[in-house]
Amino acid sequence: MRFPFLIIDDSNTVTKEILDFFENFPNYFCAGVVKDTQTAINQIIKIKPLLVFVRIPVKSDEAALFFKTISELFQYMETMPYFIALSSSPDYALDAIQSGFSDYIILPLQLHQLGKSLFKFEKRNPPSITTSICIKSYSDYQFVSLQDVTYLKADNNTTDIQMENGKTVNAYKTLKHFENTLPFFFLRIHKSYIVNINHVSRIHFSKLKCYLNYNEILPFSLTYKDNIDAIIRKINM
Repeated sequence: MRFPFLIIDDSNTVTKEILDFFENFPNYFCAGVVKDTQTAINQIIKIKPLLVFVRIPVKSDEAALFFKTISELFQYMETMPYFIALSSSPDYALDAIQSGFSDYIILPLQLHQLGKSLFKFEKRNPPSITTSICIKSYSDYQFVSLQDVTYLKADNNTTDIQMENGKTVNAYKTLKHFENTLPFFFLRIHKSYIVNINHVSRIHFSKLKCYLNYNEILPFSLTYKDNIDAIIRKINM
């Protein structure tokens, strides 16, 4: 089981410390690093991380606006990630908990602190991961194992689902539909393609090519560079 997490922090130093500590926890991979709240919200909606680390702004007015934004996010998202606040002082602990945060860590970050927080995350919020989907066409129902899906390709208002065994399953849903419903290990890399990151074997930036299982080659777009970076971080861990 791999748990994707997102970091919201404008400090490169703190971000690096978090990523360095996570080398001790191979069941986790960084799905993204963002520096501002609005970009973070877009990424949360897009990649659906299970865990989010947030550095609380130092200035009180910025912190208040931040907590308000997070509270509003809880109101309209069906499934929320597990939020962990990071702060240099305990001053905002109550505000964080009232806004929906599940944990609060005082910086500088220590390995044992991170370990305790991850233990609580896994114990209190065991993730429910979708392992298969049902593709319906009139009275025909096909049950597709997601681990066997290598990629999805847009075909006008339908989607071709490419399986590892070479079979193609046609779905009468748009690629956008699958982008919003598939679990975290499916990421969009192009306007026409979503890949299962577990099948990615190579990323070639100069050619803008993504290789799957060393034999399938798909194009990727720099529009989705954040997702490409997430794939690279996952493979490197």
